[in-house]
Amino acid sequence: MPPPPGKPPNMQQMLQQVQKMQQDMLAAQEQLKHEEVEGSAGGGMVTVKITGDLEVKSVTIDPQAIDPEDADVLADMIVAATNQALKAAQELAASRMGGVAGGLDLGSLGGLGLPGF
Repeated sequence: MPPPPGKPPNMQQMLQQVQKMQQDMLAAQEQLKHEEVEGSAGGGMVTVKITGDLEVKSVTIDPQAIDPEDADVLADMIVAATNQALKAAQELAASRMGGVAGGLDLGSLGGLGLPGF
């Protein structure tokens, strides 16, 4: 709840909230390193697993997808699967980080004209 009009925000309380948010964000970022998502293409012929902090962990290619006469199709499937995995990892990170920042009460800072508040 914002302070009454004319009363300055409680800076100590705001600093504590920011510090807690920073700790929560660091914990969420650490957790993302251990969570994996995957993307696939070609009906599952190519699968890419990636961590929540965007590190590619594995690429699995069904041997039937390997056609020496048509390497471009395989390359396209790898790109599509990787992009799908990256999107899933970004969505995972956004959901984790969005929950962290959601509890921050900036009080009357919104009236200071600061960008983003």
